[in-house]
Amino acid sequence: QVQLVESGGGSVQAGGSLRLSCVVFGYTYSSYCMGWFRQAPGKEREGVAAIDSDGSTRHADSVKGRFTISKDNAKNTLYLQMNSLKPEDTARYYCAAEGACLWLLPKYNYWGQGTQVTVSS
Repeated sequence: QVQLVESGGGSVQAGGSLRLSCVVFGYTYSSYCMGWFRQAPGKEREGVAAIDSDGSTRHADSVKGRFTISKDNAKNTLYLQMNSLKPEDTARYYCAAEGACLWLLPKYNYWGQGTQVTVSS
């Protein structure tokens, strides 16, 4: 059974940094497309960044230059480095996995439980 477990969320002031992690269990991690998504109260879930099995990446325009997605296949772990955080980045962040890459579309089959990120001004 596929399981994704996020960690690393927290509360920071604007301009600060956080690194989210997502450990993956139950499948051949390196062959999947992985993504980070976020959802704020009252808003739809949106794609933040994604990385394909070959290491290709895409980032949402709203986070380009501030957030970086990466992965460590040996550790079955996905990361999201978030720098220069803004109050509008406040949301619950989810990692997701899919066999065929959907990039920033929130239609992945496998999801973690999420980790909360709160940025104060």
